Amino acid sequence: MRLEASIAGLWDCVNFICSRRVSYRAPGQFTAESQFHLVIIPHNPAVCRSPAFMLHLAAKPFNDGVTMRLAVFGDIHGNLPALQAALADIDRCGDFDQIWCLGDLAALGGEPAQCIQTLAQRRKNWGEDRFMLLGGNTDRYLVTGARIALPPPKAAADYAAHRDAILSMSAIYAWTMRQLGWDEFALLRESLGRELKLDVAGYGRIVGFHASPGDDESTALRPDSPDEEAADALLDRAGRLALCGHTHQACDRALPGWRVVNPGSVGMSASNPGAAEWALLEWQAGELQVELRRPAYDMEAALRGWAAQGHPHSDWMRARM
Repeated sequence: MRLEASIAGLWDCVNFICSRRVSYRAPGQFTAESQFHLVIIPHNPAVCRSPAFMLHLAAKPFNDGVTMRLAVFGDIHGNLPALQAALADIDRCGDFDQIWCLGDLAALGGEPAQCIQTLAQRRKNWGEDRFMLLGGNTDRYLVTGARIALPPPKAAADYAAHRDAILSMSAIYAWTMRQLGWDEFALLRESLGRELKLDVAGYGRIVGFHASPGDDESTALRPDSPDEEAADALLDRAGRLALCGHTHQACDRALPGWRVVNPGSVGMSASNPGAAEWALLEWQAGELQVELRRPAYDMEAALRGWAAQGHPHSDWMRARM
């Protein structure tokens, strides 16, 4: 929202509400580069007459030219402290036109039901027209009973590890299912098979999915995949920006005709232990700026809490967070 106003003669308190985002500058801190959203000026004529402040008003559009802001996160994996850290950081970053969650909400971590409940409440608070949520492969495993296929070992020396992996995953999924009620299960069920798309004025179409279009287990869009493999994964979709998760590896890469952004993982970061990764996307005059954010949470406290709640393999989780 814009407010056209003159500051001449207003020496008491001037409030300019110029967008839904809010920032504050104390007297004397105005520069031509400062963002200007909400400015409160106490009784100080010198500040209002300062060249820097006048230049700030004249040079910067009231909304900084921002046409859209999008928060993207996913791969929560039942890690409530990490989810709370990511959501708190999103709140600190101001208002967003859209918030997208790219799946893998509940399985593996120690608080699956609480994570789903938190997301359901956020969807209610933010509105279903702003908060978009889709399911990932582990959400599908919980709903359908399917499991990821593991290549069978070819040598006796590898059998024990293969057996232990199957038994560990089976125990974790069984424990997770016992934590979920009907409401949590229903949210996972309705999230399956979804993709997201949005047309951004002056930029083009953005699409969102868990791993790659039509395949929630694909790793074709991992940061180090060959360009040809990654581009092939997007052949069936039209757009300019692809948003994906699944690999737990944050990245921002260019492909022929596409830009691909993975926000990383909220609950099981592959490269930043104890970080609740998400991405802030902002369009200004048709140009996209991406910030990969990594707010911290107490990973050890989370693991201790899960063990106390009876999580069957918190040590297995430790190596993957």
